[in-house]
Amino acid sequence: MKVIVTGGLGYIGSHTVVELLNAGYEVVIIDNLSNSSESVFPAIVKITDKIPQLYNMDLRSAQGLSRIFEAHFDAVAVIHFAAYKSVGESMTNPAKYYLNNVYGTYNLLSTMKLVGIKNLVFSSSCTVYGEADELPVTEQTPQKTASSTYGYTKQVCERMIADFHREYDYNSVLLRYFNPIGAHQSALIGELPNGQYDNLMPLVAETAQGKRKEFTVYGTDYDTEDGTCVRDYLHVVDLAKAHVKAIDACKEKEFDAEPINLGTGEGYSVKQVLEAFERVNGVKVKTEYGDRRDGDVTAIYADPSYAKKVLGWKAELGLDEMVESTWKWQKQISKKCCGNSCGCHANKKL
Repeated sequence: MKVIVTGGLGYIGSHTVVELLNAGYEVVIIDNLSNSSESVFPAIVKITDKIPQLYNMDLRSAQGLSRIFEAHFDAVAVIHFAAYKSVGESMTNPAKYYLNNVYGTYNLLSTMKLVGIKNLVFSSSCTVYGEADELPVTEQTPQKTASSTYGYTKQVCERMIADFHREYDYNSVLLRYFNPIGAHQSALIGELPNGQYDNLMPLVAETAQGKRKEFTVYGTDYDTEDGTCVRDYLHVVDLAKAHVKAIDACKEKEFDAEPINLGTGEGYSVKQVLEAFERVNGVKVKTEYGDRRDGDVTAIYADPSYAKKVLGWKAELGLDEMVESTWKWQKQISKKCCGNSCGCHANKKL
């Protein structure tokens, strides 16, 4: 039972690889290390006591991708994580996102067709819904124009997968994540973004530890209870387990580019997450308040009932576990840093 995982050393990818290996799957990772670190690989091995195969390859290389897939034509499925995901960066550098997210997905789908692998689990996003009129969001909620280029690339990729499904009889699941945070309980893997990033929890944790002067809350005048954006935060380990459930389901039945929301069904504001982080971990986060940020929607949270019905999955971990594991991970990675403002964390010199 072999599964190919693109972006398997990334944040969600690495946690999913761990859950796949623990479930008895053989895993082949394809990752170009553009938003990940080679240090994640030995951490996966240490957690699972198993060694996946790893290829340093960019999905934009059709020839290189074909060589890997031809060597692993017996894979039962592909999980496709590899994509850039910064909402802010996508608004300032859209070409980067179209080239990587859309063209890379096209190459992947074409290569799967070439070797005859039909089962696909796609890493999508709640951003495909845009600014939803009604909450919670269900799989039938109409999609509006995405608020960011990142979100639009997910809409395009979902449509591409649906078209390939219709033409080539793919068996595909579109997992629409809400907002994954947290880290593995071992603190050996967690969220470690590279380059330009606006991920909430790394910024909060780095500020709490003094690596950043302050954390900026973008916008306090949204139509929410406390004026800050509301999101459905989901523990990354729960999210990883959903991918194993999706692979298991694809082996049993046919999915017609089936969208499935993955969330807790509860929305928390940015202020509420900050308060939980400080309360659970006994630390303070120096905070400033700024203007709204392009690409952010006011509020979004999921109706996760379809995931329970189709996959037998539901989130088990709450916000306290999410922020506690984030802080544990932050302290662990800082032990491997020189302790000064040297950029070790950002540059992945672990």
